[in-house]
Amino acid sequence: MEKIEGLCGICPGGCAVEITMEEGRIKGLKPSKEYSPAAICLRGAKAEGIVYSEDRLKTPLIRTGEKGEGKFREASWEEALNYAADGFLRIKDQYGAQALASHLGRGTFDQGTDDFFANGNPGNKNFGFFAPLGSPNGASVGSMCYVAYGILAPQTTMGLNAKDFQPDIENSDYCVIWGTNPPTASPPFIHQRLNQARRNGVKLIFIDHYAASMSANVDELVLIRSGTDQVLILAMINYIIQNELYDREFVENWTHGFAELKEYTQRFTLEKASQTTGIPLEQIQFLIEVLTTKRASLITYTGLEYSNSGVQSIRSLFSLWALCGHLDQRGGLLLSKPNPKKNPNDSHFGSVKMLAIGEREFPIYHKLVNQPQFLKAPDAILHGKPYKLAGLLNVGAAMTVNYPNTPLFEKAIKSLDFFAVVDRFFTKDCLYADVVFPATTYFEEESYQVFPGKVRVRRKIIEPLGESLPNIYILQRLAEKLGYGHLYPKNPAELYAMRFRDQPEVLEQILSGAEEVHFQQSNEPIRYRKYEEVYLRSDKNPGFPTPTGKFEFDSELLKAYGFDGLPVYVVSKEGWNSTPELAVQFPLIFNSGARIQTTFRTQHLNIEDLVAYQKHPQVIMNTEDAEVRGIRAGDVVDLTSPRGGIQMVAEVIDGIPRGEVEVNVGGGDPGQLGLWAQASVNHLTDEKNIDPISGFPVFKNLLCEVTKAKE
Repeated sequence: MEKIEGLCGICPGGCAVEITMEEGRIKGLKPSKEYSPAAICLRGAKAEGIVYSEDRLKTPLIRTGEKGEGKFREASWEEALNYAADGFLRIKDQYGAQALASHLGRGTFDQGTDDFFANGNPGNKNFGFFAPLGSPNGASVGSMCYVAYGILAPQTTMGLNAKDFQPDIENSDYCVIWGTNPPTASPPFIHQRLNQARRNGVKLIFIDHYAASMSANVDELVLIRSGTDQVLILAMINYIIQNELYDREFVENWTHGFAELKEYTQRFTLEKASQTTGIPLEQIQFLIEVLTTKRASLITYTGLEYSNSGVQSIRSLFSLWALCGHLDQRGGLLLSKPNPKKNPNDSHFGSVKMLAIGEREFPIYHKLVNQPQFLKAPDAILHGKPYKLAGLLNVGAAMTVNYPNTPLFEKAIKSLDFFAVVDRFFTKDCLYADVVFPATTYFEEESYQVFPGKVRVRRKIIEPLGESLPNIYILQRLAEKLGYGHLYPKNPAELYAMRFRDQPEVLEQILSGAEEVHFQQSNEPIRYRKYEEVYLRSDKNPGFPTPTGKFEFDSELLKAYGFDGLPVYVVSKEGWNSTPELAVQFPLIFNSGARIQTTFRTQHLNIEDLVAYQKHPQVIMNTEDAEVRGIRAGDVVDLTSPRGGIQMVAEVIDGIPRGEVEVNVGGGDPGQLGLWAQASVNHLTDEKNIDPISGFPVFKNLLCEVTKAKE
C-alpha cells in the first residue's frame, strides 16, 4: 500500500485528500482537510475504502450490435477517431452543419473542458464542438439547470448574471437561504462561510419545501408548499409597498416599473399567501420584519427554477431584495462589474446563419445563453423540426436519465444517424452510441481551477487507466480529424498557454511548476451603491446595464419578446388547484432534483462504497401521509404519476409538509446498484410541462401517488 497527497477534484473545489494506492488503483480516499461537518470530499462522504476505478471505461469502443443491445468491440484510438469523424462529416455533407450538435454535461467536472467548450457563456457568438464547421447547436445541461437562475432572471431584472453578485454574509444580520441546500453544493464554499458567520452571530433563515440537511443548523425553518414561493414573495411585496416599508430613495431613482408592480401585487394578500403556502401568518410577518428592519443577504439557486413560472419567481425574489434596500448595500447582495467569460478561441469562430434548435420557441434563452434549448432535440431528431438533427457528440452527461420523459429521449437518441459518447463509465447513453471514448478522472490528469484571485494547478496523481484520456485531449484528437485540431490543446503546456495567454505572469509561474498562482486583484475597500457610479454600465453612465439603465421590476427585454415584463405568477399546469380531477387519483405533490451527499446527479451510484451511505433511492414523505397508506420507513413503495411508475424506498419524516414528497434524482442507469438502476424519476415527468421563458422542465409541483409495493 502507498499513501500520497493530492487534489480530489471530484468537484470543482479540488479538495485536498489522502489517497491509498494498491497496484496503481485508487483504493481509498480520505479528506486531509475538513471542508464541512461532513468532511466534504466525494459529495460530503467521508469516503474510506472506495474503489474508484470500478467498471471504468479503458479502451475506445465501437458498436457491433443493434442500438440498445450493448454489443461493442474494442478499437484503437486511430480507428475510433476516424470512425467518428467520418460519421460526423458524412452528416454534414448530407444535411448541412446544422444537423450536428454537441452536448456537454457536468460529468466532465473540468474547467479546462468547460473553457474550451465555452460552457454557459452568454458572450460567445458561437458555441460548442461543431461551431467551426458552422453548427449553431452547442448544447449543455444548461438547458435544465442554473441558466434560469444564473442568467435569464438576473439579466431581465438588473442586466447582470448570478456570478456578478455575491451575498455579503459576513456583514448581514440575517442570511436567507431560499431553495438551495449549501452542504451539497459543489464546491461547498458557501456552506463554510455560513458556518463561520453563524458562529459570529449572523442568523440563518432556511426556506424550502422540506427540511434538507442545512435546516439542522439554522435559526428559523420555513417550510413552504412546493410551487408557491412566488405567491409568498408577491404578497410580501404588496404588504411592504402598501405600508411604505420599502427603500423609497432607491425605488424612486433607480427602478423601472414600480407603479405597475404596485398595481399587480395588490391581489396577493398575506392571508391568502398563508393559506396557499402553508406558512403561518406570524412567520410571514417575521420574514417581512427581517427584510424591512435588518441587513439581509440572500442565497438562492436552482430550487425556484422548476415551475411554470420559474424565471418570474426568481425575478420576484430579486425584486423583493431590491425593494427592501438590500441591493449593493452592506449585508445584502453585492454587485460587481459584468465580465463575460471568453472562449480561448473566440477569434477563430465565424458567424452561423442557421437558427439553433429551440431558438424559435425560446428566443430569450438563445439570446442570453447562445445555446439551443436541448429539450427540443427530440423534435429535431424524430420530426425534423426546425430541421433534421442527425449527429450528436455527448461529453459527460447522462441524457437518457436526466431529461424529462425518459422513453422519448431514449427513442430520439436511438434514432440518430451517428452518436458518440465521451465518458468515464459505461452509462445508459452508451447503449445507443456508435462509438464510445474513454475519459479519465481528475486523479489521472493535469489541469487547473480558477478561483477569485488565484489559479490552482491540479497535478496528476496516477497514470490513466487503460487507454483513457482527458476530455480536452479527446476533443483535440477528434477536432484534428475534422480539420480544426489547432483550436484545442494537445498537452498541459498548450492547455495553460492557450487558457492564460492574456495573463503571462500567471502562465510563467504555472509552467515553472507553481501549484497555486495568485494574481492581482483590486485592493480597494468594498464600495456600496455602485449603481450610482460609472461602474456597471459599458456606456460610462451610472445605473444598471438594462435597457432603461435601472433595476427593472417591469422588464423591457421580456416585453420585447412577448412575455410579461412584471414578475407575473402562473398557476401550475399540474397540481391540486389546477387539475383537481387528476389529484383524486394522484393526491401527493411530487418534487425532485435535490442533491444527496454521496452522489452528484447520476454519478457515483455505481460505486459500492458510496452507495452504502444510502443504499436505495428514497421517497421522502410526511409521517401522516405514510401512516394513512400503511407505509413505514424502509418499505419498498410504488411511486406513480400520470405518466408512469417506479419503485423506491420510503423515508418518513416530520420535516416535510403533508401532501408533499421529495424524490431522489439520479437513478435509472443499468450500471447503477440495486433499486437505483431502475429508479429514473423522469419516467414520471413531462417534457411538455415547462417554464415558457426558459424552456426548463417542471420537476416540482407535479402530481403523484405513493403506495406500498406488493412485490
